[in-house]
Amino acid sequence: MSSQVRLQLLPRARCLFDEPIQVKVSGLKSYQVVTMKARSTDERGRLFKSSAVYRADESGEIDLNRDPSLSGSYIGVEPMGLLWSLSPETLHKLFTKLKALIPHVVKISVHEEGEEGQMLAEVTNERFLIADGVSRVPVSEGNIQGILFTPPGEGPFPAVLDLCTFMSETRACLLANKGFMALAVAVFHDKPCNVKELHLDPHQEAVDFLLKQPKVGSKGVGVLSRSKAGDVALALGAFVPGVEAIKAIPTESGASIIKHIIEDPLAEENKGSLVPVQKVEGRLLFVASGDDMNWDSKGYMDEMVERLKHHGKNNFETVYYTLAGHLLEPPYYPFCPSSFHIMTPYPVLWGGEPKAHITAEMDLHEKIQEFFKTHLSCDPDESTAKF
Repeated sequence: MSSQVRLQLLPRARCLFDEPIQVKVSGLKSYQVVTMKARSTDERGRLFKSSAVYRADESGEIDLNRDPSLSGSYIGVEPMGLLWSLSPETLHKLFTKLKALIPHVVKISVHEEGEEGQMLAEVTNERFLIADGVSRVPVSEGNIQGILFTPPGEGPFPAVLDLCTFMSETRACLLANKGFMALAVAVFHDKPCNVKELHLDPHQEAVDFLLKQPKVGSKGVGVLSRSKAGDVALALGAFVPGVEAIKAIPTESGASIIKHIIEDPLAEENKGSLVPVQKVEGRLLFVASGDDMNWDSKGYMDEMVERLKHHGKNNFETVYYTLAGHLLEPPYYPFCPSSFHIMTPYPVLWGGEPKAHITAEMDLHEKIQEFFKTHLSCDPDESTAKF
């Protein structure tokens, strides 16, 4: 490595998972062309890499907040491009980040021009899911199996139940960092094809468990869900007291599009499976993606909105991301165009135009927090809906 070249991550190399960093290089020759690289290993030990070509300015400096990538994993000014464009060495692998106590470690380096160019400098970016002072406690009580995250301090805190399709601590932990008491529980503990019925009892117990926590100040519980877990969240809102706010996110590569082979729940023969969303008394935030290749999230959102309007309800908000795909993750999560699906023996396309998808993830991360802060009041004098 060159002793003259300096690679910096600002404001610091250790940060929270959803915090941006500024990548700067100095000590290069005037207008020198270099290759920036990033690599990271996920929790399953799989390697993900990205690279982009940059040209230094007259002073021999590069600032990813200012300068465009000329080629590589992305093109243009993308300050966090090296992170969100991390791709697996083999196709159809989804980056796995499920455990809150394990940081997302990314090695970022600058190299002389060319794929095999000499490394000039390298730094390590440690991205932590759990903030200082946030507690993580496994919960095994009755039918509840989950992880409870509590912010530092005495509260009171608004309560959120994160219904994960499969167990993940990511979203609940990030919410706890922002001042919510969040309980993560999984809808499926087995392959979905082996599950014949889904019962609300364990999730009702989870709602009751949260409301009994001494540091919880909200009169009800917010529910966060995505994909199939969205059905369960809406059913909780329709049938279980205590739920106040619900946020649901309903080729050539060898991957398949399964959007049009899944049975249509809106078809007449399947109407009995529809959740009576019109019975929900709490607030609803529906989020749909226009390039969702997994299922017709926009169509299902529109159907629910029409049903609510038909019943004279106005307790909902909608967000539509035209070019986003199915897998809306927390900010700066590696974008995944395709991966193997637990319901199929082959890889599937998830959809999404990369830059637009990443922008949608950042916007949605803020909207989720705003929605729950607005509708999960901890003010005892402020009236709230029973639901």
